[in-house]
Amino acid sequence: MSEPKLFYRTSFGSAYLGDSLKYVTQIEDESVDLILTSPPFALKRKKEYGNADEDKYVDWFMSFATHLHRILKPTGSFVLDLGGSYMPGFPVRSIYQFELLVRLVRDAGFYLAQEFYHYNPARLPAPAEWVNVRRIRVKDSVNVVWWLSKSQAPKADNRQVLRPYSDSMKSLLKKGYKPALRPSGHDISDKFSKDNGGAIPPNLLELSNTDSNSSYQKMCRSHDIKVHPARFPPAFAEFFIKFLTEEGDLIYDMFGGSNTTGYVAETLRRRWLVSELSREYLEGSTFRFDPMILKRFNEPSSKREDKKNGRTIFKATATEPVASIHRQERLASVDFFR
Repeated sequence: MSEPKLFYRTSFGSAYLGDSLKYVTQIEDESVDLILTSPPFALKRKKEYGNADEDKYVDWFMSFATHLHRILKPTGSFVLDLGGSYMPGFPVRSIYQFELLVRLVRDAGFYLAQEFYHYNPARLPAPAEWVNVRRIRVKDSVNVVWWLSKSQAPKADNRQVLRPYSDSMKSLLKKGYKPALRPSGHDISDKFSKDNGGAIPPNLLELSNTDSNSSYQKMCRSHDIKVHPARFPPAFAEFFIKFLTEEGDLIYDMFGGSNTTGYVAETLRRRWLVSELSREYLEGSTFRFDPMILKRFNEPSSKREDKKNGRTIFKATATEPVASIHRQERLASVDFFR
């Protein structure tokens, strides 16, 4: 695979076409505030993955880990969304997500800040063999999400992701609350009735992914471009970007796909970088952005040499002149785990 090339740029970010493992080596040390990504999952389909076991998948992912730790700021976070899967041919689960978590903490030096669970109530029953045909399992509707950090005190502010109060809480705030001892033994003070602007969300994120009629999909279909099959909902990216970053911070997604991460970061005025191996996915991702801010390129044109480390560093700026490109032949294949 050739060196990563700048594919397009917007007011706040840049998308690169190429091998993400090569691209991440070119990002400056301690320059990224948030890594937010959902990589290809292990053990999904025999034809596509060749029955790669979880150890092989974990080793593959760990090839990124040292670089991800290096590019994060000391207060930065790494949010990793991972879907579960069954062992091929058997109704028992792979534990690759948990083995990867252990390796990321023990070997790469990350801390587990908190675990989240992404619940999609609209997900179809799967796998069909065990859920619909034999009826020996219930449908799998949850992805694990590891919130990892470079230090023990990553930047975060849950006031940025408060939810509207429930009707019962609104009533309590209106009527007031008399301090009392809970059955659990906890003493709830009168501070419980203070209006803090909203409820603190739980670590179970209930987010449907039902954008089958979105403008992104419509535009992809109208231009005969393949819709990315595994997009996470924009609300997922919005939650973590608001929770863990501020305006002007830099966010990186190493498996950009349809670039939900960059799109949401753009709307929230965060700088962003994505890398993606599939030209077709990146072509489709341009439909997420206003054409007035989109600039396309053939070659990476904003770079400088890091003489100390011997690397070429790509910078996320938006000062280049617009350059036109012709559609090239789409990639016939993608990497082993995609």
